[in-house]
Amino acid sequence: MQYVKLGWSGVKVSQICLGMWHLPPSRVKDEYGVYKVDEEETTRIIKRAIDLGINFIDTANVYHGTMSGPDYIHAGNAERILGNVLKGYDRESLVIATKVRFRMAPWPNGEGLSRKHIRWQIKESLRRLGLEYVDLYQIHAPDPDTPKIETLRTLNYLVEDGLVNYIGESNHPAHDIVEFMELAERRNMEPFVTMQEPYNYIERWIENDKIPVAKRYGMAILAYIPLAQGVLTGKYVDFEKKTWRIPEMSRADYIEGMRRRYFTDRNLKILMEFHEVAKELGVSDSQLALAWMLKRSENLGVTIIPIIGATSVKQLEEDLESLNVKINDDVMKRLEDIYKTGTSQ
Repeated sequence: MQYVKLGWSGVKVSQICLGMWHLPPSRVKDEYGVYKVDEEETTRIIKRAIDLGINFIDTANVYHGTMSGPDYIHAGNAERILGNVLKGYDRESLVIATKVRFRMAPWPNGEGLSRKHIRWQIKESLRRLGLEYVDLYQIHAPDPDTPKIETLRTLNYLVEDGLVNYIGESNHPAHDIVEFMELAERRNMEPFVTMQEPYNYIERWIENDKIPVAKRYGMAILAYIPLAQGVLTGKYVDFEKKTWRIPEMSRADYIEGMRRRYFTDRNLKILMEFHEVAKELGVSDSQLALAWMLKRSENLGVTIIPIIGATSVKQLEEDLESLNVKINDDVMKRLEDIYKTGTSQ
């Protein structure tokens, strides 16, 4: 494992982060029709990740583990599962991140970025995680009803109170991030150290505006869905028939929105050619996708940390092998040509 600085801070994190958004599902559904998390397999994955040198784990208060969208009835499950595993480890050996914003209760202040909601939810997250503090606390999405200065002041209080070490943002427009950072500088408050955004080989919108912002302020980018929710692993493509396929119990099997998002003619064409490059290099599609991102980080001059999810120990181990895949400039150019040709059609 290799370690990088978390943005402008001095803390060191593994070059790949383990995410808790999508966990291995069991075949059992609860009374709401939602697949339960296979907690035994999840525990094995987390422990194996730590054994392999991952010291950075990301979750959120609203995560359940098998659901795509937030649902306060199921919220908190991923934090609880992670907390149970963390009991067996030295707290100071790990960097734990979580988030706040989405609805956690039905009442009016059950969501948002107000002082009331944030101060309530940091205590709830710490309780579920079994921790005295989190290393990185991120605002999960914009809250148009709360002034930015209120949110920033509250986060600053959490740092001063020792409940949070660093703060970050996720899913905010670039201009919002700039406004937060300028507020922090003018008011001498804690600035964001990270931005957590969707980023992968086929979804690269943040290159237009957010990556320049990250470079300007020395922020690290935590790239979620670095494998496009499994699409870049190749498991959803029948390469012989050149068609999409949906394996049983895969994420696309029970999350319809994922199929609408990714199963397009454009993506199929790109993935067919991407797969050929991976075969020539003797690596898996997922390893090539993660290696591309790490090389892209180097080329763009900004720290990009992929947040990977895994539903098996084997998948985790395969993905981490991407750290040993070195891509030269010729391969990067070829991959760029494949991407541009696909997006131009």
